Formats: sequence, C-alpha cells, structure tokens
Amino acid sequence: MAATRAYLDYNASAPLIAEARAAMVAALDAANPSSVHTEGRAARRLVEDARRDVARLVNARPEHIVFTSGATEAASTLLTPDWQMGRGAIRMSHLYVSEADHPCVLNGGRFAAAQVTRIGVDSNGIADLEALAAALGQHNKAAGLPLVAIHAANNETGVVQPVGRIAEIVKAAGGVLVVDAVQAAGRIPLDMSGPYADYLILSSHKIGGPKGVGAIVAASDLMMPRPLVNGGGQEKGHRAGTENVAGIAGFGAAARAALAGLDDMDAVARRRDEVEAIVTELAPDAEIFGNGAQRLANTTFFAIPGIKAETAQIAFDLAGVALSAGSACSSGKVGPSHVLKAMGHGDSLGALRVSIGRATGAEDIAAFRAALAGIVARRAGKEEAA
Repeated sequence: MAATRAYLDYNASAPLIAEARAAMVAALDAANPSSVHTEGRAARRLVEDARRDVARLVNARPEHIVFTSGATEAASTLLTPDWQMGRGAIRMSHLYVSEADHPCVLNGGRFAAAQVTRIGVDSNGIADLEALAAALGQHNKAAGLPLVAIHAANNETGVVQPVGRIAEIVKAAGGVLVVDAVQAAGRIPLDMSGPYADYLILSSHKIGGPKGVGAIVAASDLMMPRPLVNGGGQEKGHRAGTENVAGIAGFGAAARAALAGLDDMDAVARRRDEVEAIVTELAPDAEIFGNGAQRLANTTFFAIPGIKAETAQIAFDLAGVALSAGSACSSGKVGPSHVLKAMGHGDSLGALRVSIGRATGAEDIAAFRAALAGIVARRAGKEEAA
C-alpha cells in the first residue's frame, strides 16, 4: 500500500474544501431558521446567503433556488406528471430521457415505466437530436405536456450535451426541460438567465461541499412540480422539513469557490491531457471514450483490452490511487456500464474513470503513471505466459 494516496475520483465526490468545512462548523450551532427570534433569524441569514451563492454559480435568481437533500431527491421531485401553476394543476403526460443519463433520471422518477421514452445517443454519447425532435413531434399534447430530462455533462465520460440546441427542440414542441447539471456545475459556465433549461439539478458534494445537500434551480417560479416532501411549508412549500443549515452553508461556500475557480479549468484540462497521454503511451491499444466530442476538462474514461476494469480498479487502489470503474452509484454492482452500452460498445466492455480537480497535482499524476505501468506490465506478462 502506498504511503500517500492520489485521489482521482472527483466525479464520485469532490474532496470537502476548507471554505465549506469552515462554513459548516460555524453553522453547526445554528437555531431553527423558521424561528422568528434572534437566533432563528441568524440561521435564516445563513440559509439565504447560501441561496444567493448557489444562484450566482448558475446565474439564477436566489428566490428560484429550492434546497433538497441531494440530486436524487431533486430529480425525484422534478420528474413527476403532476405540476402546479398557482392553484391550477398542470399535467406532464410523458417523460423523455437519454439512454446515457444518470440512473436517478433514467429511472423516470415518479413517472410510470410506460410514460418514459429513452432517446438514443451516438458513439460519443451525444443525444440523438433528430430522434428527440421526432419523438416530441409525435407527443400527444391532448394528454398533457412533454417533459424532457437530460444531463448537461455525463458523469462517466464527461461528454457535454448541446443543451442549447436541445432547449430549442423542447421549446418548439411546447415542452419543459430539466437539466441534470450535477457534473457540469463549477466545471463549465451555466446561465439560467438565458434560453437554457427550465430547471436545473445541482449537488453540493460534486463541487467540494458536503454530502446530503442539493438544489432545484428554476428559471421562474410560475410553474413547479407537486412537492415530493410535504409538511411544514419550508422552501416556500416546495420542500418541507427543517433546512439543513450547516450543510446548506457549506454548499454556499463551495458554490462561491466553484464560481471563482471556473478560470482554472484550462489548467485542469492540461492535467487531464497528461493522464490521457500516459494511458496512450503505456497502452497504445487503449480506447478513450467520448474524445470526439466536447468534454469536461476534468474527466477521462478509458478501457485497455485484456484488462478488466474492476480488477484494475482494485490494483490502482492497492497502489494508492483512488479512481472509479464507471459511476460510483453503481460501482458496487457487477455489470457493464449502461453509458458505454448506449454508445454502442457492447455489454462486456469495462472502463476506468479518472476525474480530477483544481487540487490535483503533479504527484497525483505520477502516482497514476506508476500504478498503470505496473498493471500494463502484468498484462504483458500474462500474454507472454499464454
């Protein structure tokens, strides 16, 4: 086991940044933010300051931020047939998702399976826009509105979707667009003030904040989904339950740092390119997925023939390098990546994901090189023995 470890799994969870930790510690003794006394008002200020910070990250209005327990809850809240405009009910009769979406979107939320259509992707993982337009063109508007949900950037490959073009297609069909921006936030600029998404899904721990906090971001407050969590009316009635003040404060601090760090993404991309240069140098037959499309600066997803991803992940771990064999939410399960399958790479192929951040240094890349060199050498030894 290596004496020091290299953490290369930011897409699973970014390390908690010092600013978020400090904000959380300062808020741990906060009172109930719904209380009207001095202590309660102080707690409310912490929540509202964080709301403003999260809003700035995606150029949204603070009053359009709804805090949740995480991205999965946010997705389950938004992906429902039952919506409200004022006191009137609005129905979303069908949900359209991409085959490469995160499971919390792919599974359809509160829609029945028969109400969900999956749109294919190309070999780089980009959604088939013609198929989406055709499906929306056949949507039965008499039954209700179409709801489209798609990721801004893929959690495994880092491939960035053409959300602007998708938004045009959805709007032309009279639909509503939900964008899973969990991996994109803090890595590419997001702007809710223009013609982008109707709703965003965010997660604190992907940007260096604490786990257990997420958000729904709405372009306006004219229409909102029927609440998933009912109770005391917190978050303007959109999500009941006493707010997690410490977690929300940490989320706000992470959002401030992420917005300030957007200018550092070119440096992160250079580190990512170093990783890919090492992979192709040590294993010229390796395949890097999605590199024919725009990708996040921090993500590479690759496979080496003859090396099983799960076995390689264990070898990396023993060598002191933390990375993933696909999505962290499914890495404990035996089975192929649904993203690779959607991209046309079959059922048997496994891959390794390296995802880095602003704190990733030369020593981390060196540790990755040394570990991969050992893995490739063992592959060569097995081939010679055969």
